[in-house]
Amino acid sequence: MAENEWLSKDFYKVLGVSKDASSADITKAYRKLARKYHPDLNKTKEAEEKFKDISEAYDVLNNAEQRQKYDAIRQFGMGGARFAGGTGQGGFDAGGFQDVFGSMFGGAPGGTRIRFSTNGGQPGMNDIFSMFGGAPGGAGAGAGFGGNPYAARQRAAEPTKGEDRHSAITLTFRQAVKGATVSLRVGSSSFRTHVPAGVSDGQRIRIPGKGHEGRNGGASGNLYLTVHVKPSPRFEMRGRDLVMDLPVTVSEAALGAKVEVRDIDGETVTFRVPAGSTSGDEVRVGGHGVPKRAGTGDLVGRVRIQLPKRLNGAQKKALKAFAQECQDFDSEVAEKRMSQTE
Repeated sequence: MAENEWLSKDFYKVLGVSKDASSADITKAYRKLARKYHPDLNKTKEAEEKFKDISEAYDVLNNAEQRQKYDAIRQFGMGGARFAGGTGQGGFDAGGFQDVFGSMFGGAPGGTRIRFSTNGGQPGMNDIFSMFGGAPGGAGAGAGFGGNPYAARQRAAEPTKGEDRHSAITLTFRQAVKGATVSLRVGSSSFRTHVPAGVSDGQRIRIPGKGHEGRNGGASGNLYLTVHVKPSPRFEMRGRDLVMDLPVTVSEAALGAKVEVRDIDGETVTFRVPAGSTSGDEVRVGGHGVPKRAGTGDLVGRVRIQLPKRLNGAQKKALKAFAQECQDFDSEVAEKRMSQTE
């Protein structure tokens, strides 16, 4: 957004924060609104426009320098400065504005009044914006702050990199594992970008050149995209591996077994559960994890021994016979339980 549009935009109201809100409060408010109005989550036209507004507001208020400029310009526009009128050469009385300018430029030389010569009327907005580097420098603006007019013009012409933008996107768990090509909108333009495989919840991705345009030929800023990942009821990422619970029966754990499951793509894979496995042990199938440049990880199964909730007579009799044969092992387990301390 151009600085000369700031007078018509109340960014504090857009984010729902006070004018003395801290940077943390501004970020918190933005994230809350972004989750509500993000185009991926809210498909209405109103939400799209609202998301654009809150992104613009955040881009300005989250940057200390931009926020200071914005506050000063808004104060000017709402009557914080006074004009000395009359015929002939007009002037700008900064009595009510000097505190703002003084904190940014070190005060006015030779007293508390700063005057800008004009062409017979009150100073235009371009003159005001030129003080912040937002419009081409001129002799009047340079001299108004006691500076060298040539140096002021030279500084204004220096290439300046554009400000960064911030946005967010939500992916399914499978998209996060496999990577995804997503469509994004910046201002009035849309583009597509690829989110790499294995991205984690809360991770930020830098997209070069998709921030605000630079000034005087300077490079555009970057877009920082925060990724939110919906959780999966079956899988979790652990580095390059995908981890899942692997339910097995008592006999499968005790005697060993080949156990079939479906991976994240719905393909059937087979775990080899060793004899004597216990709950918490892990078994692996290679090549069914997260595909990364360093190689694809494994699918990891965490053994979870399952028992029937109800036993019939024959099952109870068989288990009692089994327990009778495992008395020494039962004693070892009982001793281990008693020896455990914090």
